[in-house]
Order: sequence, then structure tokens, then C-alpha cells
Amino acid sequence: MTEFGIVMEASPGFTAKLAKIIEDLGFDILLCPDTQNLSPDPFGQLALAAQTTTRLKLGTGVTNPVTRDVAVTACALATLQAESNGRIICGIGRGDSSAAHIGIRNGTTVQLKTFVQRLQAYTRGETIDRDGTASRLRWYDSVSVSPVVVDVACTGPQTIQMAVDIGDRISFAVGSAPERIQWAMDVALKRLAEIGRARDSISIGAYVNLICDPNEKLAINMGRMISGMVAHFSGMKDAPLDHLPEKLKTIAVHMQTGYDMKRHAQESGEHLQLVPDEFVDWFSICGSPAKCRTRLGELLSIGLDHVYQLGGSPVAHPHGARQAAMVEQARLYATEVIPHFR
Repeated sequence: MTEFGIVMEASPGFTAKLAKIIEDLGFDILLCPDTQNLSPDPFGQLALAAQTTTRLKLGTGVTNPVTRDVAVTACALATLQAESNGRIICGIGRGDSSAAHIGIRNGTTVQLKTFVQRLQAYTRGETIDRDGTASRLRWYDSVSVSPVVVDVACTGPQTIQMAVDIGDRISFAVGSAPERIQWAMDVALKRLAEIGRARDSISIGAYVNLICDPNEKLAINMGRMISGMVAHFSGMKDAPLDHLPEKLKTIAVHMQTGYDMKRHAQESGEHLQLVPDEFVDWFSICGSPAKCRTRLGELLSIGLDHVYQLGGSPVAHPHGARQAAMVEQARLYATEVIPHFR
């Protein structure tokens, strides 16, 4: 059965109560970004969300291998795993805004692989070698929980292949156009065959840009920021572009030099002038419940096991009210689209 998740920034005073609403709406998973300069810290907020929910899986969407030591991240996630009775997912990627806003580079695919393998070892209770120091989470002997599930966010072919090699889950961040999801799925399935890993041993999904609203123009306007942000992931500095379709390659090239990182994940970014309505409609799912059901159905037919909604909010500020409005905006999707696929 397909799992349906939603990405929402953590926000003090709001996260716990919104998590309960998200659970009541029927979502299976809530992920909160770990980007310290743009949104509040997710780990403490997820602990509070664990207290107001009972079945909702909780996690990062995404953390990264460069702003925290792996032992620190593993400890935080393992603590949440114990607190939530085993409901934690570590969504992780190479890092983008979290690195950019402190003046460092995002992680390489090799760095991400090493980080994930060490994190998995720590949350299995194993001892690992840290430059000659035997390192383990000693306190983990006192709890009885399963290892934290690691979900690797992927945009390019090398990261997809690496994630298939070592991830528990893999989530494409390539937009919501069927040909983009199909391309990513083909890369993943080819890699599974190459290494002899069974398809049912890994959950394959995607971050889906989706705004469900009867007013399609309003939906497209809200979807523009998400489309620009995800297109930027395809065009990050030094990222290969040859595999991209022309529609995306043109935008990605502009994003490599013209992306307004100061307004990352905000509707006011100057780079959004580069994102026309036609691109938004192709790269995202924006419109009525009927349109969303049709377009999402096309993606699920490719074989996705889970989808994480990247939604929009009609409220820009303040931060908590923005998240509350985003969850309310997702209500139509939760009540008139998701049940169609249950």
C-alpha cells in the first residue's frame, strides 16, 4: 500500500498540534526540514509531535552530512526512535540551504554515503572506527527499539545509484512530471538489477510538488516556489545537466547562477521570475482534486511506494501561521485525493 507523507517546517507552538491534525487527516508520515537558518530545529519539535500522535511516522525531510557530526545526528534520531516507539525516519540528502547559509559546500555523494553507513551502524548499536577512536552510542543499550530507517533523497543518477546500494528507502526529488519520475525509477531499477538487490527490499518514492485547489491559477501561483526550489536541486553548482530534459535543463542552467538562496523556499525570490506557468504545470501537480487524482495516479502507476507532498501556503508570515495554513491547504488533497488510492 502506498504511504502518503507531507513535508512541513517545524515551528514552536505549532508542530505538535499540527502533527495531530496531519495524523487525523490520514497522512502516514510527517517530515520536517533540517535547515537551521531558515526554519526551527526539527528534533525537539518532532519529540513533541511524538507525544500528540500515535501512528504517524515522523522524521527529517531532509537532514544532511555536513552541518552535524554523524554521532550527534544518530543520537538525536535514536532518542526520537525511543520516544516515539519506533516511528522515526531519517530523511537525508547532500545538503543545500543548510550549508549555503553558513558558507560551506553541500556534501558530495561520497560524503553522504559514508555518513549514512555510519548513522545506520550507530543506530544498530554497533561500534565504528572514528579515526582510531572506537565510537558507539553506549546509552542505546538501555532501550529496545529498531534501527532508524534511512531515506535518501536523490536528484542525480550517482546519488540514486548510491541510495539503492545502501538506503532503507529512497525518495526522488526530481519534480512531478511523469517522465522525470520514470527516468529516476529506471535508474533505480537498473541499479537494483546490477547489485542483485530485491525490489521489495527497499521502498522507492518521491517528493511530489502538489497543490490541490479548485482555483488552478491560484494553485499554480502557490506551486511556483516549490517548482523553482526543486528545479534548483537539479541545477546545483557543479551538478551534471546532460541527463535533464530540455524543459528542465533551461531552468536548471539559470538556477546555477540566478537562484536567490537568501529567499530559498519563499515566494519572494527573484529567481521565480524564471519559472513560467507552463513549467510549473509540467513540473508540479497544481489544480482541482480531479486533476490531482489523474496526475498523481500516473506517478503511482510507475511503481512508487511512497510520496511526500511538497505543498504550498497562502500565508507568507509569520512562520507558525504559515505552517498552519499549509496544513489547511493540504486538507482538500487529504480528503479528496489520497482516499482514492487507499
